[in-house]
Amino acid sequence: MIANKDEAARAGAESIATQLDSLGIEVLFDDRKASPGVKFKDSELIGVPLVVVLGRGWADGKVEIRDRFSGESRELDIDSAVDEIVAAVRATT
Repeated sequence: MIANKDEAARAGAESIATQLDSLGIEVLFDDRKASPGVKFKDSELIGVPLVVVLGRGWADGKVEIRDRFSGESRELDIDSAVDEIVAAVRATT
């Protein structure tokens, strides 16, 4: 999970990560002060299958998920994000 520098987005990312963890989904929360490009590259290097991005869309109530295997990227409404992320993770395992 990658969050932008906005404190509200970071809090949202922590909330989503906590919910996913409670549902048995392993979460790597990248809160380093590195650029998004560095974070994306590192997620590729360690083989993270699904990346959740809280970035520009956060202000509009959206999060982005990127599937490393299919290359697909899509935006989700924040309200349904946890359920859709769980479904996407379970579909890849």
